[in-house]
Amino acid sequence: MTTLPTLEGTCKLLPAPAPGSDVFAAVAAEYAALADEYGPRNVLVLKRHPTGLESLTEALADADLARADGRPRSPRVESLPEHASKTIEESDPTLDRLEYEERIELISLVIDGASRSVPDYLERAAAHESFTRDVGQLLLAATRQRLRLDDLDDPHDCLAFLYAMNERFHAELDDRGYVERADVIPQAVDLLEADTDGLRTRVTASFDAVLAVEFEEYRQLDRRYLTALTRDAELVCLGERHASVERTRVEPGSVDEIAAAAGLTVESLEPETVRTTDARPPHQSIVRFLATGEPPEQPTTADGDPRGRARRIRTGTAREQVRAVATEIQSLRDRHGWSYDVFAVAAPRIERVPEIRRRLRDAGVPTATIGTPSLAEDPAVNELYAVVTCQCERDRDGDSLERLASATTQGASDPRAASIDRLRARVPDFSPALLADTAGASVRRSLERWIHRTDLKGRIAREEAWVDAREQYEGVRRVLEIADFVEETDLVGPDWQGLRRMLRRTIRYDAPYVHAVETRPPTGGVTVCAIDDLKYDSRNAVFLLDLIDETYPGEQFLTQLFPQAWLRQMTAYPAVTDPSLEAITDTFATVDTADVGDPFETYHAQRSRRQLALGARAAERALYCCSYERGAGGLRRSYDESRYLQLIDATPGLTLADVDASAGVAIHGETNALEALLAQPRGELERVLRKASTGGEADLGETEALFEEIAVVLEEGDVDADLADAVRSQFEFAAGEVVRDD
Repeated sequence: MTTLPTLEGTCKLLPAPAPGSDVFAAVAAEYAALADEYGPRNVLVLKRHPTGLESLTEALADADLARADGRPRSPRVESLPEHASKTIEESDPTLDRLEYEERIELISLVIDGASRSVPDYLERAAAHESFTRDVGQLLLAATRQRLRLDDLDDPHDCLAFLYAMNERFHAELDDRGYVERADVIPQAVDLLEADTDGLRTRVTASFDAVLAVEFEEYRQLDRRYLTALTRDAELVCLGERHASVERTRVEPGSVDEIAAAAGLTVESLEPETVRTTDARPPHQSIVRFLATGEPPEQPTTADGDPRGRARRIRTGTAREQVRAVATEIQSLRDRHGWSYDVFAVAAPRIERVPEIRRRLRDAGVPTATIGTPSLAEDPAVNELYAVVTCQCERDRDGDSLERLASATTQGASDPRAASIDRLRARVPDFSPALLADTAGASVRRSLERWIHRTDLKGRIAREEAWVDAREQYEGVRRVLEIADFVEETDLVGPDWQGLRRMLRRTIRYDAPYVHAVETRPPTGGVTVCAIDDLKYDSRNAVFLLDLIDETYPGEQFLTQLFPQAWLRQMTAYPAVTDPSLEAITDTFATVDTADVGDPFETYHAQRSRRQLALGARAAERALYCCSYERGAGGLRRSYDESRYLQLIDATPGLTLADVDASAGVAIHGETNALEALLAQPRGELERVLRKASTGGEADLGETEALFEEIAVVLEEGDVDADLADAVRSQFEFAAGEVVRDD
């Protein structure tokens, strides 16, 4: 067994997830001590993940300004992947990093050209929409951990095939002079350990001390990178107990065990060194309970209030959940005068972000999240794809576009006709001649001419909200970068057909928000993000969405690619699949050995519980736990609230105060007003039926009065005819007349 190099230094650990501002304060204190000894520019701060890097940098800069001597500092703060990338560039400046779109194309070609027989299961699974994305995520994980087929003992046939393809894929990268992002840290480790041409000396010459932040998430290869980087520098690691979610996906064990095994001297940072007990957020005991399983020592405060308090929003549907969140945000703004940028709304996964953000904005709440939701959902990208499709047809038959454009009937499934229809709808005075005028030998320059001639960016700016415009500009930039790649690579032809093939594949397999960034619009906005992105963030109010049991903890862990029963037996899978009872209890203080049924499910369910704790700790003043009912057909609905909320409810000293999500609240935003109006008929029917089902008597006078008010508005108010018709349809639907017979 290979002996891993050891770290020399100190690891200081906070005892449990503390409020975000306290974590920043702890990092700032350690940084200040090192900066005083070595000088600010001689201290390198390395955070494991790039998420939250901007907030951390601002916190350190603010701490610098507060120094007694008043000397400003410019802290050197980088993520570990960013620093490793610079190390590789120092070794070989000619290496190119493989972009996301290029990776999709190249790995697809490698799999398509495989000489090894494809296992039957993968042949069938390939028909699923998420197959390529799931395979890509698996191979990324294998690359990050440097898993090689020859090093594995009797892997599952499917894994053996995929790992073989991964090795062939990386051989292609080596031949072409590319480095994949997932391979940056493994390659950087090799380069620093080999110290070829004095590389390590050159890389480490600019600092005398390293502060490794978020140490609980440093994996084995990350720790090897730190070892090679700090042979001649002081190393201080700062981490949190009960806070690892990403590392524990692939590596069990507590941060204490990991640090001690790596050779570090472990020290504890006591809570009083960070924040006094009296200044804790009201929900801090809930955060601690979720992370450690420890209930409050004293169930109540001196005033008789529960020690841990948060608020709960429960609604009938996921859509109503977001609408209730929007209403509560507006209410908090009215009561406290808070700006929009002190709020965060967290989804369980990144794919939910676009819909949530859109519904918040429809309700009149501006949002601050900028990203690329998915190329398939981007109107500007779809316009450019239509241009590419039409240009392909022009190359094939110069007159066919004119015939298609003049045809009175066109096949709905004809992509050429659909592309012409799309361009007609989006571009004023469109004609096939415009395509001919903008076409040229270079696909990149041809697209740029189209963008200029049709004023695409101007149309985006005029027609879209600020956030949507920024996202569509990013989509246009990505399409132009793909066009550049098409002209430079030998993977596809440098023409319209090659560009269409690569765009089609990229749009099909593109993951929502793979290029997400956070920014603030000129007027401020609510941050909407995945819950993991809140780990190094701090907001006055945080709303945790979708707290139902099928999400927290959920039923599908790690991947959709394989059945969960298979994963339990796949020891070669690049994640923890067969944890021992000892590994579970060592990793999670929330688990008792006697309570473990299925080790695999228990282990990853506890990671989900820890996610909730880290999302909750981002709230400085108010935490909201939000859930909705699950439909069971017809009017029957039932709550399936997360088991972790039920545990909070059942724990003395912890309480979730219900927020009235419907009665007497103001309605903000035109879309919310319309939805509220359309929901009235069916909502009243549900109210009456609920009363009847429990033996109560419903006051039909209230219902009649409400319906009379709606009727007056429809008859006498300035109401759009389509809206009035929609409201009447809702009455008919509530009465059972689902199909209109006009």
